[in-house]
Amino acid sequence: MSIKPQRGLGAMEPYAPGKSIEAVQREYGLEDIIKLASNENPLGPSPKAVAAIQDALSQLNLYPDSQSCVLRETIAHSLGFDPIQIAVGNGADDIIQQVCLAYLDENSEVLVSRSSFPVYDKFVHTMRATLVKTPLRDYRLDLEAMADAITAKTKLVFVCNPNNPTGTIVTAGEVHTFMDKVPDHVLVIFDEAYYEFVAAAAYPDSLGYLRKGHSNVMTMRTFSKAYGLSGLRLGYAIAAPDVIAPLYQVKGIFTVNLLAQVAGIAAWEDQDFLQKSIEVNRAGLRFFYREFARLGLPYLESHGNFILVNLGPRALNIQQQLLARGIIVRPCNHYDLPEFLRISVGTEVQNARFIVALEEILSKMASGE
Repeated sequence: MSIKPQRGLGAMEPYAPGKSIEAVQREYGLEDIIKLASNENPLGPSPKAVAAIQDALSQLNLYPDSQSCVLRETIAHSLGFDPIQIAVGNGADDIIQQVCLAYLDENSEVLVSRSSFPVYDKFVHTMRATLVKTPLRDYRLDLEAMADAITAKTKLVFVCNPNNPTGTIVTAGEVHTFMDKVPDHVLVIFDEAYYEFVAAAAYPDSLGYLRKGHSNVMTMRTFSKAYGLSGLRLGYAIAAPDVIAPLYQVKGIFTVNLLAQVAGIAAWEDQDFLQKSIEVNRAGLRFFYREFARLGLPYLESHGNFILVNLGPRALNIQQQLLARGIIVRPCNHYDLPEFLRISVGTEVQNARFIVALEEILSKMASGE
């Protein structure tokens, strides 16, 4: 498969977020709806984060700390870094935008993988830089192909690990080989939005490269998934001080609101909630593995809080039938994976409801109804 560069706003496709509960209610006239499309935490937010928000409500007349100092100190001290090595944003999407604003121009190239997080594409095109996409290999990022595609114009490489939407990872050994080939002028951004869910021993320690003094590495993570704060929009990045500094030159003044900051601090310290979220997710994935195997449906083992299942040419039709039953899942045609649906792990009850509905739909299709 050839590697095709794309460039400019003319190549940009609007990001298609998962269908909202409210939209399905309006469209189908339903009340009982479950959303398994956007990789949200089915347990809700951390209770400590909710309490922190309630305590801060009387301060809404005040502007938030534009530097998010306490939040950055909390993250930095926990991970063993200096606060000047931490940037925070209005979700990881905002960090991606800041990086692109800070580092790209029309003479730049950026490497991403096909069938990966499309927000990279959006902000690369916004800067009129050239986007180069390398193919997947066995539904995994092909770091060898990415290394081979680096040129003198390459400024950024986004490595989504675990990858969204496939849920697959690249290993520590593969990353080590890759990093040995990456020249110093290329900033490698490890997008680890689903980091907390990973249990694989082979998962790379991207922060280890920073601790060893690598100045061309950035790690991005988020509070949206395991911490249950999607609605507040809060993400962060860790890198060398000289790499982080330009982000503060381009970011909005008050991009991280007061409630997000206090909730982030509280959620970070709520380890009991984090561990419960991880356990619920692992149990949900095991359930999906068993049920998809029972139904004879190919799927990809996932290291995130979602799973990709192959339903063939009927995938989009099945997704629409699930919507009519009040179950929102994610079609993957905009990820170049049109025969797959991405299913977020929900509660035990939600997961079971999805499987019952899916089996009913498949049974009717098999009987020609």
